[in-house]
Amino acid sequence: MGLAALGDGITPAAAGKSQRRASSGSPVTMKLGCQSGPLNDKHLQFLKRHSVANICATLPNPKSGSINAVDELSQLKELCEKHGISLDLIAPPFLASTHIDRVARPAIMLGQSPERDRDIEDIQMLIQNCAKVGIPAIKYNLNLLGVIRTNPTPGRGGSTYSTWRLEEAGDRAKSITRAGRVTADLFWKRIGYFLDRVIPVAEEYKIRMACHPHDPGVPPGFEGVDCVLGTIEGLKHFVSIKESRYHGLNFCQGTVSEMLQNPGREILDVIRYFGTRGKIFNVHFRNIRGRRDSFQETYPDEGDVDMLRALMVYREIGYPHLLMPDHVPHHADDPNGLQAFAFCYGYIRGLLQAVQTLA
Repeated sequence: MGLAALGDGITPAAAGKSQRRASSGSPVTMKLGCQSGPLNDKHLQFLKRHSVANICATLPNPKSGSINAVDELSQLKELCEKHGISLDLIAPPFLASTHIDRVARPAIMLGQSPERDRDIEDIQMLIQNCAKVGIPAIKYNLNLLGVIRTNPTPGRGGSTYSTWRLEEAGDRAKSITRAGRVTADLFWKRIGYFLDRVIPVAEEYKIRMACHPHDPGVPPGFEGVDCVLGTIEGLKHFVSIKESRYHGLNFCQGTVSEMLQNPGREILDVIRYFGTRGKIFNVHFRNIRGRRDSFQETYPDEGDVDMLRALMVYREIGYPHLLMPDHVPHHADDPNGLQAFAFCYGYIRGLLQAVQTLA
């Protein structure tokens, strides 16, 4: 759904209410962003051509040691600034959305000491290095199963859509990872161990720590794991564990929509819940068609969520950070997804301008 949605499926009263909400409060400060790579001159030029001036970068492997040093981060920041782009967020080379059986440094998520203490010390040092360079936020995952999908399904124009159908998971649901059986209690203990040691450092150095939800939410015991960050209640508990303005979410709107039975109706109040509490540090502004346990990742203008209404809610709550695509449909003529990303940039830019007009 897009700009036309205000005149299609929304009553005049509802549209007026949304417009009045958007007209109250501070000016629109949200920024179009992206997290796609690689971080080089060619790709930065591509981003800048398409009006992206703020990004999240996945860090390259450190040149020496186990984390990126201050001089390496400074070089990345200077490279971005050369193209008129601000490096607002980074993703460390570990704690990614990767299946635990393929993770090179699994100790934090496996609860292995003293190895996890070494890895946590690296995250603590990365926080300090970001503060020295002026990178205000870190995006990370506390994940065991990675991004789970079944076979892709056909989309418009010959594209294919990333798809999840729980009923098609088959024997995979019964398999066990190298983590073994991870109950909800055990998962929360590992998350708490990490947060207890990381968030105080983030508070000291004023670096926002943005955790991505589990994608998708799956039934307890899937591959032996209770994915506690795969429900709204789980995310509510997560943000309440450590009371800090530097502890929050990489709010993947697509992933959160995947947790809901009626995303088009329910997502707006979910945005309000976390946004009014100051817990949204980055937004993956992505749409889906479907519901929990059965969905496709679509282009942003054709999913079940009215993206204009969603953006007006971010405006209503005063969200000040980045809005970005993360996953895009695939097409053989667009192997790196640049066409799809360009479409998403233009779509988000148009919505931002529309909401600015309403402000």
